[in-house]
Amino acid sequence: MSNMNNRRQFLRQMGVYTMGLGIIPGVLVSCNEGKSVRKKDNDSSAEAGAAMDAAKDLFFKISLAEWSFHRALFAGKMNHLDFAARAKNEFGITGVEYVNQFFKDKAKDQQYLAEMKQRADDNGVRSVLIMCDGEGEMGDSDVKKRLKAVENHYKWVEAAQYLGCHAIRVNAAGEGPAEEVAKAAAESLSKLSAFGKEHNINVIVENHGGYSSNGKWLSGVMKTVNMPNCGTLPDLGNFCINRTKPENNTPEAWAKTTCLEEYDRYVGVKELMPFAKGVSAKSYDFDADGNETSIDYSKMLRIVRDAGYTGGYIGIEYEGAQLSEEDGVRMTKELLERLGRI
Repeated sequence: MSNMNNRRQFLRQMGVYTMGLGIIPGVLVSCNEGKSVRKKDNDSSAEAGAAMDAAKDLFFKISLAEWSFHRALFAGKMNHLDFAARAKNEFGITGVEYVNQFFKDKAKDQQYLAEMKQRADDNGVRSVLIMCDGEGEMGDSDVKKRLKAVENHYKWVEAAQYLGCHAIRVNAAGEGPAEEVAKAAAESLSKLSAFGKEHNINVIVENHGGYSSNGKWLSGVMKTVNMPNCGTLPDLGNFCINRTKPENNTPEAWAKTTCLEEYDRYVGVKELMPFAKGVSAKSYDFDADGNETSIDYSKMLRIVRDAGYTGGYIGIEYEGAQLSEEDGVRMTKELLERLGRI
């Protein structure tokens, strides 16, 4: 169930694995079909409204990570520009977390960013953050490559500021001894965070495989950086430190890999929460009672709440394969709403 925890590794390997953003032309329907569609839309809106009412008493706000729809987006079955409207109208979620892979060449396209911003505003949706992948490794042992990676993120800081986000999510990846990668990552994060400060943007790091999925290692990097706008994005599921190599660089091959070494996720989240400026609610599958089968959400949410994280966003990130992406989002949201009042 942790097969998709390797998003950072897969995207780094693939590099050019992007999606088309074309809009599929509408199809004419009959009057009777039109009535049916309108009824479905009304039902969806009512469901979304009820969902927003249910979230009012939570100790956190719910956002939706765009990666929850990665299958549809990569397949061209969903348009990135429709993400904000879908979050609000289908799921009653008013905060969105973008993934740069789905608008990779648009970071400096003001017209495109303006359209994103307008669509979010029109639907009463807050743009929370941008998850950034494929821009180089913050912990690269090569100084020139490391500085290039930092500079590659500048455009995403500027885009995040324009969209009204509070942060960009980056990765603290690198090859070599743990101590050397930690030192390199701290240097890169300090430089990027200084740039982020000028734009009122936080730079946050997710436990995203390798050293970064070791809570002690990543919390140590945070202590070294020691900047108010540099923090973490604890992911409740990404704690695989070492996994088998895929046969090739396809999603199917990566899905067949297995985790060889996993960090205690509950210890890891507890170690990362003091630096948290967001939380990622990862989910894979659910039992008959609606509980996530690989993560004890009741325990996790207690850790989050006890760390003093109240009023911030917890972002739904469904990565399972048993349910549709839509049902996976709904199940995760229901779980958060049921346990978020503990």
